[in-house]
Amino acid sequence: MKNVNMNLFDHQVDKTKNWLPKDGTVYYYGKVFGTHEANHYLNALLTTIDWRHDEAIIFGKKIITKRKVAWYGEKPFEYTYSKVTKKALPWTDELFQLKKVIEKECGETFNSCLLNLYHSGEEGMAWHSDGEKDLKKDGAIASLSFGAERKFAFKHKETKETVSLILEHGSLLVMKDTTQTNWLHRLPPTTLVTTPRVNLTFRTIIQKGL
Repeated sequence: MKNVNMNLFDHQVDKTKNWLPKDGTVYYYGKVFGTHEANHYLNALLTTIDWRHDEAIIFGKKIITKRKVAWYGEKPFEYTYSKVTKKALPWTDELFQLKKVIEKECGETFNSCLLNLYHSGEEGMAWHSDGEKDLKKDGAIASLSFGAERKFAFKHKETKETVSLILEHGSLLVMKDTTQTNWLHRLPPTTLVTTPRVNLTFRTIIQKGL
């Protein structure tokens, strides 16, 4: 298994570079917000978002996570993953501002956002891909990070090749094209991080009847 570790601090970030070697497209834009502005948004998100513990149905049993989540959108979109359905809340002022900024930065448009609050490095996310039927197929997913810097990893579903990078405070990463079809991604837990991280994944929901 080939492992590619990319230290983004050794060179200036190339916003046009595809960080995946094949079968998908991932762009890392680095910090799109300065430290002061990123701190402002982190504090605002921690206090204004309607955070709830996430739920999942695994082997018929309901599991409640330590990690908290929230689901927002331009309409009351329903989004189902891990056999649990969420209904989107209306945009907050901060979320709408952030959506406009990243849409201008990456040239994509989004109508919804799934937020995750990791209280410390002990909380993470297992290998998965965002291929739910509610999402636009091969659509872009923009991942905006505030707070603690965390490692983010990709693994090819067939070759098991891995790619990893560090997501910085105020940074933007975009996954698009066939990334979700061919690659898994995860946020590995770590005991080295003791401060919170808020992650916003802006998405496009395709849902009839709304």
